[in-house]
Amino acid sequence: MFKVKNFASIKDEVRLDLRATTYKQHMSHLLQVSEDLKLLKTTAIYGANASGKSNFIAAMFFMEKYIFEQFISKTKDDTENGLETAAEIDLDPFILTDTPNKVSEFEIIFIYNNKQIQYGFECTRNSVLSEWYDIDNQDVFYREGDKIKYGKKYERLLKVYNKVPTERLYLSVLEYFLEEDNKKELLQDFIEFFQKEYNVYLEVFLEVSVKKLGGSARINSKLYHNKKYRSKIEKYLKQIDVGICGLEVQSKNILDPKTGKEKPQKIVKTIHNVYDDAGAVIRKEPFDLKQESTGTLRFLSYIQDIVDMTEQGGVFIVDEMSARLHPLLTKLIVDIFQSSSNKKAQLIFTTHDISLLNKEQFRRDEVVFIDKDDMGISRIYALSDLKVREDATFNKDYLQGKYGAIPIFDYDAIWGDE
Repeated sequence: MFKVKNFASIKDEVRLDLRATTYKQHMSHLLQVSEDLKLLKTTAIYGANASGKSNFIAAMFFMEKYIFEQFISKTKDDTENGLETAAEIDLDPFILTDTPNKVSEFEIIFIYNNKQIQYGFECTRNSVLSEWYDIDNQDVFYREGDKIKYGKKYERLLKVYNKVPTERLYLSVLEYFLEEDNKKELLQDFIEFFQKEYNVYLEVFLEVSVKKLGGSARINSKLYHNKKYRSKIEKYLKQIDVGICGLEVQSKNILDPKTGKEKPQKIVKTIHNVYDDAGAVIRKEPFDLKQESTGTLRFLSYIQDIVDMTEQGGVFIVDEMSARLHPLLTKLIVDIFQSSSNKKAQLIFTTHDISLLNKEQFRRDEVVFIDKDDMGISRIYALSDLKVREDATFNKDYLQGKYGAIPIFDYDAIWGDE
């Protein structure tokens, strides 16, 4: 579950809850966490342009960024993923009101290593007002301003760390001062979840990757060193019919601006067949990544994380996943997550691709809408909240406006007297 309040176009509290309902359709789309808890493998978020879809994904990224920017030992290095620090997501509260509120709220509940962890905070641009942390429904701490209350189980351990600057998270204080054994008990699962399993792809970062870095971004280091992993990526690239028949790792000398000396760097090239006039393959030709289409580069960026997550676990969060992808490629990604062979990974994505919006692809609790009202406030609701029938034609009804979350315009006003 992720909850946010007072961020960008989100004024009131909204939450995305991935707990499955009691629907019996597409049971293979569920992760069985325990006897009483099933989670959705996929959640598709629909809405009009400027409805708040990207703002919601940005809020999910902001929470992670806010936490790890305060940690002394940086465990989440975005530069490894080809992200440029110029593409920042700042705290921007809702402003379309005559009673502006400077306080924003973020909260997440997740399960990692069989532990349920709940963490949240309220903050302004300059200070942390409150903060809370629970493990398996037991309070670890609750912080109000500079006052901290401890859960009974953890009070003896934590009460010596009773000072926290107003501009810092108490979690970052513990990350710095706790002894390694205690840090492992209290924080390791929290940190590892974000480090290994929480993956946010923002559209702004993808644009930076493709346009400014010439297609060289978002290459997993395993692609260079692990032949078995590379062969899995090659398999998917061959399946999507873009002319790639393999991947090749080469070493290239580049100039190190810090030392002024050349140093070797590994690069990935795609391999294409070269044919004679009779259609026979006569040789292989390596391509630089910048020679591939933006859609191919985007799929390559995605599929690396997808292979990792479906094997090891993770949450893949993507803004505008279908942008520059053929609808069948988007469907392939969704199908991978919904497959019965996926036992660990979840996909959350925004899209305008209504070819996916049907009962053959999704359960009703897997489809979410974000809509913006006349006052510019975004709200979120699921198809299951609308009591839609199982046999409804989701995409047709959506375009007819039965579910909301579509653009409304007046053709008479557009065309005038023509």
